[in-house]
Amino acid sequence: MTELNGAVILVIGGSGGLGSRLGAQLTTAGATVVNASRATGHDLRDPAMPERLLSGIERQHDRLDGVVVAAGVVAFGPAGSVADDTLGELFQVNALGPIRLIRAAVPLLAASADRGRAPVVVTMSGVVAESPTAGLAAYSASKSALAAFAVAAGRELRRSGIRILDARPGHVETELSQHPIAGTAMAMGAGLDPDAVAARIVRAIVDDERDLPSSAFTA
Repeated sequence: MTELNGAVILVIGGSGGLGSRLGAQLTTAGATVVNASRATGHDLRDPAMPERLLSGIERQHDRLDGVVVAAGVVAFGPAGSVADDTLGELFQVNALGPIRLIRAAVPLLAASADRGRAPVVVTMSGVVAESPTAGLAAYSASKSALAAFAVAAGRELRRSGIRILDARPGHVETELSQHPIAGTAMAMGAGLDPDAVAARIVRAIVDDERDLPSSAFTA
């Protein structure tokens, strides 16, 4: 079981619909949450951002016990007409940025494990990593890239005492789909309750789970 009380956890995308709920629930569980987002100057498209952010956390808190990647962008439209700038932003924000952040966090997380804590990284690749979706081909690809990294890196980092948990909920009722970087949202029906999704992820953190498939959010 992972103890959240007293843990220092970074939530990137902490001002978003799901990230804000995760931050609030982690705080309620006793964690010290560092919320970071593009609104606070922490842009995942900037390759230098992770080092700056983590250096600040180390100066202020002297440690880091967890990273939750709750940031992301979405784009809709046919695979044959997706623009290069759309592709670039999807992969920068949904895959490359999180990968850089996780890479930069490894020394701090390994130090947390050395102190006897149970550091964790949470990625949210989403159901499209399991079932790539027509009309969301490029978005699906960017999230699938993150999922693949999480699986392989999780196997490597286990030796350092770092756990990676990938969560793949279906459509969640947040404003993400209402603000795509390209295209117009398709009809998706009612989504999952973001509070319930956040609660399931927090429970998985505490219970030392390593994988949350889409089916984990429908029971």
